[in-house]
Amino acid sequence: MFFAMLLITNAKLINEGQLFEADLLVRQDRIEKIGPGLSLPGAGQVIDAQGSYLLPGVIDDQVHFREPGLTHKADIYTESRAAVAGGTTSFMEMPNTVPGALTQQLLEDKYQIAARNSLANYSFFMGTANHNVEEVLRTDPRRVCGIKIFMGSSTGDMLVDEPSTLETIFSRSPLLIATHCEDEATVRANAARYRAQYGEEVAARLHPEIRSVEACYKSSELAISLAKKHGTRLHVLHITTADELPLFASPLPLGQKRITNEVCVHHLWFSADDYARHGMDIKCNPAIKAPPHRAALRRALREGGLDIVATDHAPHTRAEKDQPYWKAPSGLPLVQHALLMMLELSRQGELTLPQVVEKMCHAPAQCFQVAERGYLREGYKADLVLVDPQATTTVRRDNLFYKCGWSPLEGQTFGAAVTHTVVSGRVVYAHGQLIEAGPGQRLLFDRPA
Repeated sequence: MFFAMLLITNAKLINEGQLFEADLLVRQDRIEKIGPGLSLPGAGQVIDAQGSYLLPGVIDDQVHFREPGLTHKADIYTESRAAVAGGTTSFMEMPNTVPGALTQQLLEDKYQIAARNSLANYSFFMGTANHNVEEVLRTDPRRVCGIKIFMGSSTGDMLVDEPSTLETIFSRSPLLIATHCEDEATVRANAARYRAQYGEEVAARLHPEIRSVEACYKSSELAISLAKKHGTRLHVLHITTADELPLFASPLPLGQKRITNEVCVHHLWFSADDYARHGMDIKCNPAIKAPPHRAALRRALREGGLDIVATDHAPHTRAEKDQPYWKAPSGLPLVQHALLMMLELSRQGELTLPQVVEKMCHAPAQCFQVAERGYLREGYKADLVLVDPQATTTVRRDNLFYKCGWSPLEGQTFGAAVTHTVVSGRVVYAHGQLIEAGPGQRLLFDRPA
């Protein structure tokens, strides 16, 4: 339900490195006032937070919502509902749908679907192939989050492996380029070797040997070398190895970096030891690696060597995931519980609560130059999440909002609960119930036209 005004009282705000008690007043779609003892000056809704944490809404810079063409797995409506149920108020969705977002018209078609059906705020990456460079370079930097390059296997014809294409895009793109970095030749050689040895009987535990550390490092090194050569704004997605981390070493603050990176929640949560229990359910690209790599990722996140936390939410049906290795698709659904996963890691001492907010809310906004979101600031858009640290959340199939209907986290109990989510001033989720309060808004970006 949409109220012209909303007042949240008795909250503990976590914002820009601080935790403090205050009230927060929303008028229409913006934060009007933050401070103690606020009152509602007109008609509206009051939420007594009763000491719960109030955070900026999570901005997830990498999701796959599967629309168009793969809507038997997911669609923008269902997955945006799951997102807001978990405190994610804005998402940036990937172009490897069917058809892929390889023209400006196909890209705009996705925006039109979201404008009708997305409960969360939205943006979509422009896709790149070996044959659409000029179309890519027409992308509006103020209205599109970035350009996506798959430097490893992808849906359809979106693998970009021609050196001339890479050189052209890296040298001419005014937009942020986000890359999936796995060296295709290395992966194919590994796959051929394991197929020759095991035939069709490849166990899930071998996935990180096929999608190997070497494949990740080699591709990330190439992307970074191209970015340095041309001064490109590069963002490398889903880092999974300790080996890659030195490639990103920089003394600069995030706002001054030209080369940034992202880590995903599942690579922080699971390790290769978990294949024995979860099998193909945690098969993803890049692969979840051995425990020392997970430990290195957690340490780098805590110490500033990793910039952003995202999900790479990538649902598949139960039947698809239950196939043998060579047929089981890669990817897992995560967006509904990503914030709770990170808060749980904070409870375990891996990072502080302000660091969770920094990596999931502030840093994506800063990295992508998202306009007026990602912070609890007067005048900014009212994207808000209330989290009760005294409650618990147990993941069960009957409380999932994903169209695919399953989660690798089933049975997990988290020591917190998302109680309310506000998207652009509208309460869209409260105490386990979704509220169809109208669509979210298109993300805009503070960049030169």
